Amino acid sequence: MKEVLPRSWQEVLGEETEKPYFKELAEFVEEERRHHPVYPPREEVFAALDATPYEEVKVLILGQDPYHGPGQGHGLCFSVRPGVKTPPSLRNIYKEMHEELGHPVPDNGYLMPWAEQGVLLLNAVLTVRGGEANSHKGKGWEKFTDAVIRAVAARPDPAVFVLWGNYAKKKLPLIDTERHAVVQGAHPSPLSARRFFGSRPFTQIDEAIAAQGHTPVDWRIPDLG
Repeated sequence: MKEVLPRSWQEVLGEETEKPYFKELAEFVEEERRHHPVYPPREEVFAALDATPYEEVKVLILGQDPYHGPGQGHGLCFSVRPGVKTPPSLRNIYKEMHEELGHPVPDNGYLMPWAEQGVLLLNAVLTVRGGEANSHKGKGWEKFTDAVIRAVAARPDPAVFVLWGNYAKKKLPLIDTERHAVVQGAHPSPLSARRFFGSRPFTQIDEAIAAQGHTPVDWRIPDLG
């Protein structure tokens, strides 16, 4: 897997891929692929890092693990491929975006336009067995993605970290909150959406981006028709 780590991240994450845990993780994932469907496909495991180069990260949104249905996930948290029905959590994110910013709710769940503007859509776990949510939890991915969070937090250039839900909030100790902005809130899943709605995360993110001197993110997602 380390061979497909995007170039901009190799310098800050290369050492991670040489550690024993990463070798064991790579072997585990390959063994899983031999016996089960595993998502996303090999070439998209690091898609979030590929879409948002290290030096361009303005915002890091942390998800948990990939969608486990066929053809859904493509390596960006909360995002699905064009043509795939928008999942419930993302529908709630869109609803809050509409209420808060007035942007129309798009007809798709493809978040690549965010990633291309410096929004790193990172899952804590980067693979999953088909049909079994959280099936690759605790196998080593968390160590690797903690290193991603630390790498962004170590940059001189500040970023905005978005931690939705208790799982994401546990990553707060990895972030220097003196230099970086953190937006915390309830998870947008239907189970906690009542507390997510009205939390105005986009306004908080936009204000932090402006305070850090970065160009704003256009949160609108184009319809694909």
